[in-house]
Amino acid sequence: MDFLNNKDFAKSLDAQDELAHYKNEFYFPQHNNKNVIYFTGNSLGLQPKVTKNYVNEVMNDWANMAVEGHFYSEKPWWDYHERFCNPLAKIVGAKPSEVGVMNTLTINLHLLLVSFYQPKGKRIKILCEEKAFPSDQYMLQSQVKFHGFAPEEAIVEIKRREGELTTRQEDILAKIEELGDELALVFIGGVNYYTGQVFDMKTITAAGHKVGAIVGWDLAHAAGNIELNLHDWQVDFAAWCSYKYMNSGPGNASGYFVHEKHHSNKDLNRFAGWYGHNKERRFLMEPNFDAVEGANGWQVSNLPILSLAPYLATVEMFAAVGMEKLIAKRNVITSYLEFILHEIDKEIEEAEFEVITPSNQSERGCQLSVYLHGQGKELFTYLMQNGVVTDWREPNVIRLAPVPFYTSFEDIYNFGQILKQGIKECAKK
Repeated sequence: MDFLNNKDFAKSLDAQDELAHYKNEFYFPQHNNKNVIYFTGNSLGLQPKVTKNYVNEVMNDWANMAVEGHFYSEKPWWDYHERFCNPLAKIVGAKPSEVGVMNTLTINLHLLLVSFYQPKGKRIKILCEEKAFPSDQYMLQSQVKFHGFAPEEAIVEIKRREGELTTRQEDILAKIEELGDELALVFIGGVNYYTGQVFDMKTITAAGHKVGAIVGWDLAHAAGNIELNLHDWQVDFAAWCSYKYMNSGPGNASGYFVHEKHHSNKDLNRFAGWYGHNKERRFLMEPNFDAVEGANGWQVSNLPILSLAPYLATVEMFAAVGMEKLIAKRNVITSYLEFILHEIDKEIEEAEFEVITPSNQSERGCQLSVYLHGQGKELFTYLMQNGVVTDWREPNVIRLAPVPFYTSFEDIYNFGQILKQGIKECAKK
């Protein structure tokens, strides 16, 4: 598509956008009595207006039924989590029996590594990407220490080449082959939080399996953002948070995936708990654990229904729209943002920034990371003070995420005008 940097063109794209009306289904922070331009759904998604209904339903059932709500509310609490299986399966490309919800992201990753990081002999190493999200780094370090290894002995990071800001796939594949029978686990973020780079999960998973390793993914920045086919790619396990692209609220419950090939493997360790026990016999209070068939057999505790209610609201929105339409809009609106950034770079002599997210659509979602060579944090502050909510990452990156559910093309155009003025203002200082 040939883009234009003017408001009428942006409005024409909005008029053609079949998802445009969803913008009105979300609450926006206000700036000068107007909706902000919100580019931070890759950190915390906006609240869908329908969410309150789902939460209030649980509150009312609790008030009116108390403990009986477990069985007699409209959405009984004892199997509330099962309502996620079908919509989540479509979002991540899985079978309904392969997905579940519980806890929060890093907790789930720790629980999954009980099953999927089992070092034996010389096969002890974990391969991850350089500059993974810090929580993943801390999690991996503590896991290898738990098994008696030093992180520098057991954790191998894929380094970016000197002078490059993203990771080359051929380097990942070469390192997997090099490690060979020393490699126990490949564990990478499906979308790098800093650069917005999307990794080729299918190819990397196959390469890990070829050398006998388990392959898992942190999908915090991928779920609800990019096309996923976890079952067909033969991914062993994955987990994701729900509060970024899936708009479930701050620090909310995590989704997870366990491939069906592992469901009946009695040799896999797992930390068991009441809600992973045979559903039909759960209330018999038996002393020995009998796992539920499927991913729900990895559950531990009674589910936090008040946390799940906002998540259910948003997964049902995803089910109504479908990932195909969201991805189609994402591709166009992210390309338009990229176009506007390049136009500003041409127009303003003082502009000194670089888009470090890959320009190839297959290697990115809706996040563009912009490296500021000249303006620094002053420009970020200007944007925030002028109604653009964006995200700063040290040492010098602004992350912009035009989430297709609630970002308009006119938002992108207006951002460009604010950015242009901000660069001029910062250059004067």
